[in-house]
Amino acid sequence: QVQLVESGGGLVQAGGSLRLSCAASGRTYNTWVMGWFRQTPGSERDFVTSISWSGNTNYADSVKGRFIISRDSAKDTVYLQMNSLKPEDTAVYYCAAGRAVVPTEHWGQGTQVIVSS
Repeated sequence: QVQLVESGGGLVQAGGSLRLSCAASGRTYNTWVMGWFRQTPGSERDFVTSISWSGNTNYADSVKGRFIISRDSAKDTVYLQMNSLKPEDTAVYYCAAGRAVVPTEHWGQGTQVIVSS
């Protein structure tokens, strides 16, 4: 079992930055793909980015060049550095873990990000 706890959401002005964190627990953490998704009311949960145990990363086109995912295996934590934020980045951001490039097996509770214009 993998448990995920997100933190770091909040309110930021357009053009600003935020860093989200996801603390993981569970004995298989180091072999799982970790990722971030986001969801707005009435919409599906969309893939944002993921990182493999070896450091390979994938990004949605909408965030390429602005968001950076990283992981610290010693701290069992994955980070999402969000730069040049836009109002359309406003969403609840969910941490995810799994065995696929787009991981969907385990979810955190979500953290709200609001970008004001």
